[in-house]
Amino acid sequence: MSPARFRILRPLRHRDYRFLVGGALVSLFGDGVFIVALPLQVYDLSNIPTAMAMVGLVWTGAQVLMLLVGGWASDHFERRHLMIAADVVRAVAMAAIGLLSVTGALALWHLLILGALVGISNAFFNPAASSIVPDLIPDSELPQANAFFGTARPAMARLLGPAVGGIIVGAAGPGGAFLLDGVTFALSAVLLARIRYRRVASEAPADRSLTGTLAGVREGLGFVRSHRWCWVWLVGALFGLLAYTGPVDMLLPFILRNEMGLTPSQAAYYLGTVLAFGGVGSITMSLLVGQLDLPRRFVTTMYLAEIVAVGMLAVYGLMTAVWQAVLASLILNGMFAYADIAWTTLLQRHVPRRLLGRVSSVDWLTSLGLLPLSFAVVGPLAATFGSRLVLLGGSLLGVLVIGALMFVPGARDPQNGDDAPQPHPRALRVR
Repeated sequence: MSPARFRILRPLRHRDYRFLVGGALVSLFGDGVFIVALPLQVYDLSNIPTAMAMVGLVWTGAQVLMLLVGGWASDHFERRHLMIAADVVRAVAMAAIGLLSVTGALALWHLLILGALVGISNAFFNPAASSIVPDLIPDSELPQANAFFGTARPAMARLLGPAVGGIIVGAAGPGGAFLLDGVTFALSAVLLARIRYRRVASEAPADRSLTGTLAGVREGLGFVRSHRWCWVWLVGALFGLLAYTGPVDMLLPFILRNEMGLTPSQAAYYLGTVLAFGGVGSITMSLLVGQLDLPRRFVTTMYLAEIVAVGMLAVYGLMTAVWQAVLASLILNGMFAYADIAWTTLLQRHVPRRLLGRVSSVDWLTSLGLLPLSFAVVGPLAATFGSRLVLLGGSLLGVLVIGALMFVPGARDPQNGDDAPQPHPRALRVR
C-alpha cells in the first residue's frame, strides 16, 4: 500500500509523524491489555463493586483535576517533552503495580496512589498529543491523520489489546498484563524521543507562577467561551456522552442478561459481539474519511452524525433480537468516529496554535468530567422507570438537544468561512 494511492497513509510520509504514530500504536495496545487486567485485579483484592468504583473515581478524578493545567503546560512547554515525561511516569507506575501483583504484595491503596499518578500523567499527555499533530504535518493532511488515529484506536485498544490481555491474564495473572502495559509506555517514550522538531512560538517560556498559570488557564477557557461554534458543540457532545456512556455500559449488559432469554454465557458472548461490531464501525468510518476526506460542510455532517449516533440508543431500548443491537452498535460507533475526526480537525484548524493545548484540555474535560454523573444517575433511573425506558429517554433527550444546538446562530460558522482558520506555523524540524 502506497501513500499516493491510500490517502489515509499520506501523513506517514513525514518522519516525525511516523514516530508519533508508532508510540501511539504500542501505547493503545497496552491500554487494551490494561482494561482487561484492572477489574480482575481489583476484584481479586476486594470482591465488592464499590472497590472498582473507588479505583475508577481516583484514576479518572486525578486526570480531570489536572487537565486544565496539563493543557496550559502543553501550550508553554515543548509538547514532545511533556509526552515523554508522562510516558516514563506511567511506565514506572505500571511496572510497580505489576511487580507488586506478581509478588502478592499488591494492596488496594497501592492501586489508588499509583493510579492517581497515572491519571495526572494522562492529564499532561492527552492535550499535548492532541495538539502536537499540526506541528508535524501540513494542514491539508489533518483529516487523514485524525482518521488514521480513529482507525488505530479501536483496532488496538478494543480488539487486539483486549484479546492479548485476556490470554496474558489467563496465563500469568493481572500482574503480567500490567508489566506488559508498562513496557508499552516505555516503548512509546523511546519512539517519541526520536521526533525531531524545535520549539514553536507558542511554546515560549511560560510564567510559571501560580498567578501566571491561572491566567493562562483562563485564557484558554476564554477562547472557548468567546467562540460560539466551540462551546455549542461541547455542550452537545456533553449531552451525547451523558446519554451514551452510563446507559450503554450499565443497561445494555443488563438487558442482554435478563430480558432477551439468554443464559449468562450467551449474554457474555453476544455482548462481546455487539462491542466488537462497534469497533468495526469505528474502523470502517475512519478508513472512509481517511480515503475520501471530510465534506465541505463537515460541521453540519458532524452534528448529523452525533444525532444519528445518539438516536441509535433507542434501538437498544426497543430491540427484540440481538442482531438489532449489533447493527445499532455498528452504526452508532461509526457515527461517533466521524464526529470525533471532524471535531478534532476543526480544533486543529481553527484554534490558534498558542491556545490549542488549553482548548484541547477543555475538550478532554468535557469528555471525562461528567462521566461519573452519567453512571450515578442511570442506576436509580433504571430502578424507577426500567432499563429500556431510560435508554429511550436518553436517546430522545440527546437527539432533541443536539438537533436544537445545531441551529444556534454561529454554531456552524467555520464551514461557512465566517470564522477564518488560524494559521498553523509548521514547527522547525531537524531533518
